[in-house]
Amino acid sequence: MDAAEQVRRLWRHGAWADAALLAALRDVAHTPDVAPAWREYAHVLGAQEVWLSRLEQRPARAAVWPTLTPAEAEALAEELQAGYAAYVAALDGPALDRLVPYTNSAGQSFVTAAGDILLHAALHGQYHRGKVNVLLRQAGLEPVPTDYIAYVRGAPAATTRP
Repeated sequence: MDAAEQVRRLWRHGAWADAALLAALRDVAHTPDVAPAWREYAHVLGAQEVWLSRLEQRPARAAVWPTLTPAEAEALAEELQAGYAAYVAALDGPALDRLVPYTNSAGQSFVTAAGDILLHAALHGQYHRGKVNVLLRQAGLEPVPTDYIAYVRGAPAATTRP
């Protein structure tokens, strides 16, 4: 498997994981202790939008830490899934090496390879999905399996035995 295909697989996994988390969060949206998990999930989407805007060299349509209603989160998640799907579908090896100039949220300018941005955004999303699951567990709710291996094999990852 070449690098471009691996990046496409990572983004299909991310879309799957985001959809699973959104479904679970939507089901418990009115539970008071879930607000921190919603904030963390909204950050996953906000950061993905900011990175996609940098890749596409356009203004971001969401803040890095947006405040989103469940309906807004669903709409943004759908836009991002379509946006990243289109972006990564067009990738080939040289496109991964394309340098992308951008300014971060602290006002610093950088130039980074598109492939590194895509890998960072995928890893960043998974890190924060894990935090969402910790926050769900702290609220007395079940976490949502978002592991890559669960996506690949279509079954949740192993858990500890009693």
